[in-house]
Amino acid sequence: MVLAANQKIRISSKAENIILVERMIEDVCDLFNISQDFYGNILVALTEAVNNAIYHGNQANANKNIDISFKTSPNLVSFIVKDEGPGFNYSDLPDPTNPENIANPNGRGVFLMRNLADNVSFEDNGSKVILDFKVESKN
Repeated sequence: MVLAANQKIRISSKAENIILVERMIEDVCDLFNISQDFYGNILVALTEAVNNAIYHGNQANANKNIDISFKTSPNLVSFIVKDEGPGFNYSDLPDPTNPENIANPNGRGVFLMRNLADNVSFEDNGSKVILDFKVESKN
């Protein structure tokens, strides 16, 4: 996959398409010479966002799509994930670090995104998430 700044990919809501997102992240990090330290945060946060779009936004409906795009500026990479779902109340989520939630197998995606990205914002009632990462180039 050859990427240029501000490119978008579209995937159907199938778990096996996460590999395409992982490749996009690798290509973006290679293209913009992003250091390995930032690569890990981007990989985990963005795959969480896409998994949420697949399973929660689009209810794993393979007929629905997810658009993933990125844009760059000096020392900043932003990824945008947009699903076809109705959205969700992103301001009222249970804290996965509370003792009553620790054993829950789900509910950590937004928490991870917020802790790994430098900024996370939601639009379109939560069906669109923007992840901003301040990055440094490898030297």
